[in-house]
Amino acid sequence: MWLLIFLALPLIWAAGTYWYLFGKKSPFSLESVRPPGPREFDQKKRDRVIKQGFSVDKVPENLDVIVIGSGIGGLTVAATLAKAGRKVLLLEQHDQAGGCCHTYVEKGFEFDVGLHYIGQLHENSLLRIAFDQISEGQLEFQELDQHFDTILIGQGDEKREYTIFTGKTEMEAHLKKQFPDDTSAITEFFKIMKIAAKKTHYLATLKLIPQWLSLFLLKTGIAHFMSPIFDLTGTSATELVNTLTSNKDLHVIFAYLFYGVPPKDSSIVINALLIHHYKRGAYYPKGGASEIAFHIIRTIQKYGGNCLVRAPVTQVLVNKKGEAYGVKVRKGQEEHEVHAPVVISNCGIFTTFQKLLPPEIQIKPDIQERLNMMKHGRGSFLVFSGFDGTAEELGLVSTNFWLFKNNDMDRSMDEFFALGKEDAPENIPMMFITMPSAKDPEAKIRHPGKSCMTILTMAKYEWFEEWSDTTVRKRGDEYHRYKMRFANKLFEWACTVFPKIKDKLVFQDVATPLTNMHYLGSQRGAMYSAEHNLDRFGAEAVARNRCNTPVKNLYISGQDVFSCGIAGALHGGLLCAATVLDHIIYIDLLLMKKKLKRRKAKELAQLAKKKLE
Repeated sequence: MWLLIFLALPLIWAAGTYWYLFGKKSPFSLESVRPPGPREFDQKKRDRVIKQGFSVDKVPENLDVIVIGSGIGGLTVAATLAKAGRKVLLLEQHDQAGGCCHTYVEKGFEFDVGLHYIGQLHENSLLRIAFDQISEGQLEFQELDQHFDTILIGQGDEKREYTIFTGKTEMEAHLKKQFPDDTSAITEFFKIMKIAAKKTHYLATLKLIPQWLSLFLLKTGIAHFMSPIFDLTGTSATELVNTLTSNKDLHVIFAYLFYGVPPKDSSIVINALLIHHYKRGAYYPKGGASEIAFHIIRTIQKYGGNCLVRAPVTQVLVNKKGEAYGVKVRKGQEEHEVHAPVVISNCGIFTTFQKLLPPEIQIKPDIQERLNMMKHGRGSFLVFSGFDGTAEELGLVSTNFWLFKNNDMDRSMDEFFALGKEDAPENIPMMFITMPSAKDPEAKIRHPGKSCMTILTMAKYEWFEEWSDTTVRKRGDEYHRYKMRFANKLFEWACTVFPKIKDKLVFQDVATPLTNMHYLGSQRGAMYSAEHNLDRFGAEAVARNRCNTPVKNLYISGQDVFSCGIAGALHGGLLCAATVLDHIIYIDLLLMKKKLKRRKAKELAQLAKKKLE
């Protein structure tokens, strides 16, 4: 008897593994994707979807899931769970859904606040398939010019210009033309890019398999034997590129897609992934960034859920057993309880653990342990400028521009963040320029004769902290004068690249870390949420930082789970959905990718056959 049981164990294990991987119904299907419908230009109809205000009567009955925060991580997990048969309520504290994917219109100008371009959206890519599933095929993307980024290093006569192209082979080849003495360094860096791109799923797997198993594989060295990704992810970008070349300009190229962390403190894997992300093209949503929230919310609604804005969550409800069972939502002077057996937070680990949990839960050692794994990210500073004139008249293009005063990013960023409040505005070391009106072909329809530009740099929260107790648009003259010192310097710098904009400026708005805290709900104005430093991306830290939390039935989604950006936050949403469903939905997406490839091959074969006939 015992021998039979012993002999059957491998079979039982194999059957259990198969059931876990393939035995549960997929939330995704090819049939749910339909051709895109006509673009909705009626703002009132759009507002009914992305600006539907909270009231108790709009909360669906018998909720299964509450998601806090409507950034792309929250939208993704909400739509995926909705398609899996869960009734989901998505709550947003701002007056418009979308988080960093939202846009705002002022004086006839439309600005994106966080989405500037997305990569990996070529036909049948995993990210494209995910977007198609959560929007059910309604999102369309415009591919930008092959020359998608320009990098300017230095000032005046010392300024050097480099261009970055998309293309499976063109990106590397074009870079080698600009750095003919460093071709071997570029070859080696692109090898690292390939490892990062091909093996990142190993890092995601660490978050999906049982934590004890992840740590066992890492501590025994088995994981490191399987792939170099586990060593590379904890390797400093500066440390590695120093072994490739001494060319400081090329060092900048390898780390120019900046997310608030100097290269010496950032993971080479993240830097390599960000560049690889655009290898197959850079894209922008047709109709603007707000199309993302508009269509994904309609998917949530289709399956019985809803998304409500002006719904600030004040507390996650936790019972005596330590289980989350709902939230408190403030409306006016009143608070309303909304109950559901699963609560997902997409508003960042610091807000979730330090503001939304009851005080007696916050102080628990396992909560503090999770918090200690993260640091607050750098604040963001944005300048939104509107111009009278078309992109053609003003010389504006879909290409993004990255400007650096010198080629030592580590030193310049350390020195900048060491400055006092008064010296900072005149010593900004880098900035990013994007022109959304030149990227979206439909911008000319929505806002004819107008162009816009968004300028972004990093800023220290402490420089603005003295006004933290004031309210938005009522922070006083001194605050206005101080933030305009930054804005004017940034705009003057932009005019050296686009001289025609100076006399055509008719509107300007400025967002400081305090503005980001108000509208995005981000801690200390950090648009990229928790800092993406080396400690966070060490392999063991990756394994421990997962969607589960010490509070049963409470989960984390978004940037703090995986990485920054639209794609990183979306994967955070997919990982969270997989955790809640106890089903590795990435396998479903990969199987779907294979089906789509076979379908495409069949179509091409039939087309070739017709040509021969």
